[in-house]
Amino acid sequence: MFYAIISQDVEDSLEKRMSVRADHIARLQALQDEGRMLIAGPHPAIDSDDPGPAGFTGSLIVAEFDSLEAAQAWADADPYIAAGVYENVIVKPFKKVF
Repeated sequence: MFYAIISQDVEDSLEKRMSVRADHIARLQALQDEGRMLIAGPHPAIDSDDPGPAGFTGSLIVAEFDSLEAAQAWADADPYIAAGVYENVIVKPFKKVF
């Protein structure tokens, strides 16, 4: 089943994000390579694909996991958690209709 991982950044998270971005992207790439990724990306802080120093306010990942517990465990192990990028993370089932 698909699960949505909805994350909210702390204020001024850009430097923290950049410090562990490569590790974060590597985990997402692994999901993509396994054919489990539906969508993933950050929420720009301003109305722009490249928000520059304004940074990001959070992220959305929708990927396939065996269970809610597995999705939560994967989200909890995100390098952005360890680096203090995320203030809040919600993991919940997602049903793809379109």
